[in-house]
Order: sequence, then C-alpha cells, then structure tokens
Amino acid sequence: MRISRVELHRFALDLVDPFRTANSTGAQRRGFLVRLCGDGVEGWGECVAETAPTYASEYIDGAYEVMRRFVLPALDRHRDWSTDTLAARLAGVRGHHMVKAALEAALLDVECRAHGVSLASALGATRTAVPAGVVVGITDTPEQTEAVARRYLAQGYRRIKVKIDRNHDVAYVAHLRAALGDEVTMCVDANASYTLADADHLAALDEFDLGFIEQPLAADDLLGHAELGRRLATPICLDESVTSPRVVDQAIALGACRVVNVKPAMVGGILAAVAVHDRCQRAGVDLWCGGMLETGIGRAANVAVAALAGFTLPGDLSASARYFATDLTEPFVLDAQGCLAVPTGPGLGVVPLTEVLERYRTGVEVIDRGL
Repeated sequence: MRISRVELHRFALDLVDPFRTANSTGAQRRGFLVRLCGDGVEGWGECVAETAPTYASEYIDGAYEVMRRFVLPALDRHRDWSTDTLAARLAGVRGHHMVKAALEAALLDVECRAHGVSLASALGATRTAVPAGVVVGITDTPEQTEAVARRYLAQGYRRIKVKIDRNHDVAYVAHLRAALGDEVTMCVDANASYTLADADHLAALDEFDLGFIEQPLAADDLLGHAELGRRLATPICLDESVTSPRVVDQAIALGACRVVNVKPAMVGGILAAVAVHDRCQRAGVDLWCGGMLETGIGRAANVAVAALAGFTLPGDLSASARYFATDLTEPFVLDAQGCLAVPTGPGLGVVPLTEVLERYRTGVEVIDRGL
C-alpha cells in the first residue's frame, strides 16, 4: 500500500459523567486520530492513551510526540506500508503500544477498504453482534453506585462491572448484590490498587458470586496473582498485566488468571489482540475485550475484535451514549438484546463525521514528507 499522506487530528470530548477509578478521575477524553491516505482510499485509527500516565505509562501528549517524531519517520523511507511488515519496521521504537496500535488500525482500515471487506471478516469473525457490558465508576456511597447500576441495567447492559479500591469495595459490593439480586452478572475492577497482603480482605468478596475481580495487584506481579488466585474463590482477571501475547502465555502457565481482558491498544494493536485471543481459546481461558473510553473509531475496531469466537464474556464495549453526548462517528447503539452490532462496511465500517470532528478538533497536522 503506497501511503501518500498522513494526518494527525487532535480532539477533546467532554464525558457525559466524570469517570472515577482507583487511580484517577476524568471529565474529558482527549486523544488523536490517525488518517492515512493512499491508492484512492483512506483509513482511520485512534490513539487511546489517557491524559496522564495513571493507568498506563503512555499519555496522550507523549504519544503524539512519539508518533510524529519517531514512529512516522521510521516508516517514511519505505514506499510500501503493510501490516505484515509494520512490527518489524517499528522494532527500533521500544514500547509505546498505544501509538503503534493507532497506526496499525489505520493501516488495517486502508487495506480492508482497498479490498472491499470489513475488518471483522478479515480477522475471521462470524458474529454479527457482541454482548455489551458497562463500567460503573467509584461513587461516594453504595446507594449512588446502585442508582448508576440500575440506570445501565434498565438500558439493557448484559454485565455490570464496578470500580473498587481499598475504601470502596466490600460494603459496596454487598449493598449492590443485596439490592440487585443474584441474577445480575456483576464483576469488580481494582485497577491494581491492592497488594498480596490484602488477600484476606479480598476473600470477603467471595460470598457475592462475582464473575471475576479484575487486576487486583500490580501489573508486573504475575506470581502474586497466581498466589492470590489460590486463596480466592472469585476468578482473577488480568488487564493491566496483559501487554503482549507472550505475557499471556506466561500468566496462563503460572495460573495467574482464569480470565483475560485484552485491550488491543495495550498489546500493541489489533493483530496482537487476535494472537491473545488464539492463546486463550487454546487454553480454555475466558476472554473479553476491554476499552479505553474510545470514540466510535476505536470502538469499531474493538467490536470487530470482540466478534471473534474465542471471546466468551461480555466486554467493556458500551454504547457511545455511555460516555459521549456526541460521538465522532455515527453512534454505536445498544440493541434490544444488550448487544452492539458489528460494522459490516469496508474496513472499520465507520468514519468520523466531518462536521463533528471539526467541532471537537483541537489541532490537525499533515505529514507528507518523504512518503
């Protein structure tokens, strides 16, 4: 694929509600889109790094500089761009998975559009819709958390996941389980806010029949997760730890998890996420697809990945309205079965709406040197 033009579009979207986790609180989603043009087609990708390095080491301003100063120049000297060679050509840029994932998504979009096929079908997915879960951030009281959860359940979401930390955990979950009943599928996400010394405290969650507890310990503590898993009845799900297919192999071998949350941006892109899918499917490990407050561009890519057969649990793939009053694309909408439709158009199946992107864009840079 001959790429003749690259555009980087920075944007800022206010969230419908502030989103609070164990590590941060955010009221706005800042990011940038990558647009590739070549051979008469265009492709889009989204960088999902957060404003500050609180969830992961990458942050959006740094990601932007890495893209324009290191990643794109590493490709400039090559006339032909291909997802088959992208990883090798970027091997000299260590880490920065979210940057590489954004570029890969745009390139996959271009390639699929050039061949007139959807991303989902190109990946081998057969599902036409994927079940959607929703995340409830930390609130000041259990009653407030219950009210938010009830609102989302009324909208049809198939699974509730509640953010927790050391001061907002057992009492909140006990209240929710009593209020919502045993039929509601409920999980919790700790965002690495505990240590192995909290094992007995976390064991108090076992009585509430949770689907899993997500990332209780530090991202690099696979051995600790394996030990904690032996002391809890609640399945452990890894998220921040899932940074590559190789790490997933190690986690499974160690018994560090029974569930995996794969985020394409965290593992370096869509193709790496498919490799994680294949490993979990072979090992019989439950798998779901997570999100990073994506706009419709990133959400379309995640939904295409989640349509693969090995994704066994609802992911954090909420409707656009969960986070944004106005999405950059046509909005993703929850259907009557609590699912999101898998886009069937060429490539991602969505593009930014021109007037909306112009309204929320905070800057644009055109890069065509050396291409």
